Amino acid sequence: MKAAYYEEFQKPLTLRNLPDPSPEKEGAVIEVKATGLCRSDWHGWMGHDPDIHLPHVPGHELAGTVVAVGSIVKNWKIGDRVTVPFVCACGFCPQCASGNHQVCDHQFQPGFTDWGSFAQYVAIANADINLVRLPEKIDFVTAASLGCRFTTSFRAVVAQGKTQAGQWVAVHGCGGVGLSAIMIANSLGAHVIGIDIDDKKLEKATSLGAHSTVNAKDVPNVVEAVRELSKGGVHVSIDALGHPETCFNSVANLRKRGKHIQVGLMLGDHCHSPVPLDQIIAHELEILGSHGMQAHRFGDILQMIEAKKLQPEKLIGNLIGLEESLQALEDMNKFEHLGVTIINRF
Repeated sequence: MKAAYYEEFQKPLTLRNLPDPSPEKEGAVIEVKATGLCRSDWHGWMGHDPDIHLPHVPGHELAGTVVAVGSIVKNWKIGDRVTVPFVCACGFCPQCASGNHQVCDHQFQPGFTDWGSFAQYVAIANADINLVRLPEKIDFVTAASLGCRFTTSFRAVVAQGKTQAGQWVAVHGCGGVGLSAIMIANSLGAHVIGIDIDDKKLEKATSLGAHSTVNAKDVPNVVEAVRELSKGGVHVSIDALGHPETCFNSVANLRKRGKHIQVGLMLGDHCHSPVPLDQIIAHELEILGSHGMQAHRFGDILQMIEAKKLQPEKLIGNLIGLEESLQALEDMNKFEHLGVTIINRF
């Protein structure tokens, strides 16, 4: 198979012909039709993720068709259209038993614990637990755009934030994660404030439902600006970027008993960033994470997409080929592109 591949962290990727994967007895092999380019992949390439062992093929936001199944797989056959959560579960640990597959104790992550989807084929473990059937109305590019960004944002806004109509929601960082969160919160009837340093991204945020926007470069104090717009602070705040400054601001702009959801990865030098503990205690604030979404919960998103309540295709910025991904991955830290980039040519 053709795949994007690297042998050293922070060194150029190359395009290689590698052996096709075979399914484990409980697994499946997917022919990748589309896969997202995500900042998490960049973190992996930088060497920030201890689960990655070299050499490596990145990629974890994928959609495609089943081309092989293991001997004990019951629910899937060759030709089925599928996507997968970026955290694939074991199905038997205490977390899985409680329904929280997204924090499985023995999780498998394509593109991190094993080779990923920047390739023509990818193997997925525990197919009966981890594959998600795609409705015919949802194309592969749209399905790949759900990836980790849209589903993690959905869980952040809905399950973790418990966002309700009429509440104020702040979203710090208007890349793929942030724009997803804005669209989802708006669909629930919340008043959303988008925060970024790029006017084009803020314009996109407005088009996707942001009630107000704040350019962090143009105001002396982001927290005060958000508090003023929301009349005293937001009910739910999301750090969609993953940076010490956006994390701090996201906590600090909450009203009393508000919820901060950390979605943007805090890795490398950022993993122990400061937060305003005085406010957390005095205002009884909640600090929560959102780490993907279980395969068995994808139905909620897929139904909302089919009903046009959510339109993730509006978040897609660029469609590129696998060869173009070599440089595009290296350039992710430049934040040059608007929306989600999808590889759909192999």
